[in-house]
Amino acid sequence: MTDITGKYQLTSSEKFDDYLKAVGVGFALRKLATLVESATIDITKDNDVYTMKTTTTVKNHEVKFKLGEQFTEHTMDGRDVACTFSLDGNKLHQVQRDPKTNLETTAEREFTGDELITTLRAGDVTSVRKYKKVVP
Repeated sequence: MTDITGKYQLTSSEKFDDYLKAVGVGFALRKLATLVESATIDITKDNDVYTMKTTTTVKNHEVKFKLGEQFTEHTMDGRDVACTFSLDGNKLHQVQRDPKTNLETTAEREFTGDELITTLRAGDVTSVRKYKKVVP
């Protein structure tokens, strides 16, 4: 199993505004989110519990999860979604379902060497965000 822990710094982002719009994020919050140039993701593991902390200049978010166990996640944009994580080799899969809209979104985080490539999908919209590992 790949060690996914570490701290990652955002280096590029494509079609993130389109993704946020597809999941229903309002105009003002979308614009703030897409202006953020400094974002980090810090992933730690304690026994079988992972913690993923996202830090930006606008808002911070923390999610704790066990692989394969569904839980309610309160997203950065204020939605409560049913969420499940799974790890397949070097790919961390996240599935979210919004009970209000029944929209299912996915995030695939691929860990390759010192890079994290996150592919976000909502409906027919795909966004790719790339991160560089800054702390092992």
